[in-house]
Amino acid sequence: MMDRPAFDALCASLPATFMVAQWGAAHVWKVGNAEKNKVFALSAFWVGKDGVDADDPRNGQHGIVFKVAPMSFEMLTQEAGIAQAPYFAKGHWVRVVEEAPLGDDDLGAYIREAHRIMAASLTKKLQSELGLTAYVAEGLGRAHG
Repeated sequence: MMDRPAFDALCASLPATFMVAQWGAAHVWKVGNAEKNKVFALSAFWVGKDGVDADDPRNGQHGIVFKVAPMSFEMLTQEAGIAQAPYFAKGHWVRVVEEAPLGDDDLGAYIREAHRIMAASLTKKLQSELGLTAYVAEGLGRAHG
């Protein structure tokens, strides 16, 4: 699975993105600007709600969370190591962990699509200000054409 430096490099290469350290040590990637933005992906290491539990096999497990289209959600969540993302109960978010059968190329494609999905949910005015109008339209044309 893609490691955190590769994840961060991919997300940083996408238009109009920035990262914030949020929810502990999570690298949360957003599309937009400082005032108006949408999360599209994050990378985090598992720590239980009560802190580190030496008996929990998930402790320290790296996971990547991202937004997916409804059809992708249905397909992906049937695979080992991919599930509904915790704390993202609505809206088709998945968490991918080490044992998931996704290679870095496939994972990268899903992250790029998550970015495009969330960029499309920004206002048309903000899309225009950020130079995302053609980028979003290209994705919509691919999805519907």
